[in-house]
Amino acid sequence: MAAYVVNEIVVTDAATFQTYVAQVPPTLAQFGGRYLVRSGPSEAIEGEPPGRLVILEFPDRETAKAWRASPAYQAILPIRDASSTSRVYVVDGYEPG
Repeated sequence: MAAYVVNEIVVTDAATFQTYVAQVPPTLAQFGGRYLVRSGPSEAIEGEPPGRLVILEFPDRETAKAWRASPAYQAILPIRDASSTSRVYVVDGYEPG
């Protein structure tokens, strides 16, 4: 079952954050990850939207967690942490049964 990594991000240093953004795509490829949402304009229907929203799709939860723990991603994570605050979680997709 597909799994999704949801990132709710508030960028505090845009220039440094862009360094991180540029380095993420190669880390996704080896885990079959892909962007479904990569920020862009959002419109609140209820509540306050995060400053930036990113949703990644992976083949399954284990693969999503392996990407997050990978040396390639861990090497750039400090850049994100130094330039933003965030909530990140993984959720399984829905399979009608």
